[in-house]
Amino acid sequence: MERETYSPRETFELAKSLAEQAKGGEVYCLDGDLGVGKTVFAQGFGAGLGITEPIASPTFTILKEYHEGRLTLYHFDVYRIGSEDEMEEIGFYDLAGSPGSVTLIEWSKLIEGILPKDRTVVTIEKDPEKGFDYRLIRIG
Repeated sequence: MERETYSPRETFELAKSLAEQAKGGEVYCLDGDLGVGKTVFAQGFGAGLGITEPIASPTFTILKEYHEGRLTLYHFDVYRIGSEDEMEEIGFYDLAGSPGSVTLIEWSKLIEGILPKDRTVVTIEKDPEKGFDYRLIRIG
């Protein structure tokens, strides 16, 4: 599926509607360049799960957990991971795809070798010719 959004709010709403359909156990891999809107997508996703606390990218902590929604959200940002081996130390294998939760991984291409086969890849791209806030979002 491909969707075009023309504002951060539209990106937020797209992610929110996707999360509202989550049943638990899903893994979403979120990729795109710096500043493309991955955190806005994550915020919308959290809202779709019923999470009201602020969602920020866990760039320096690697993982943030949100337990207040209808499903637990495990939000990884692996931008600063040095190797896939580091993911074991933070419990990735126990958390990713676990029942009653949804896992969202920013910069997932950096750990592609350890990602579960059953996952949804979300790629966000800019196109400055179509406007500053334009995004092409591929979900599949």
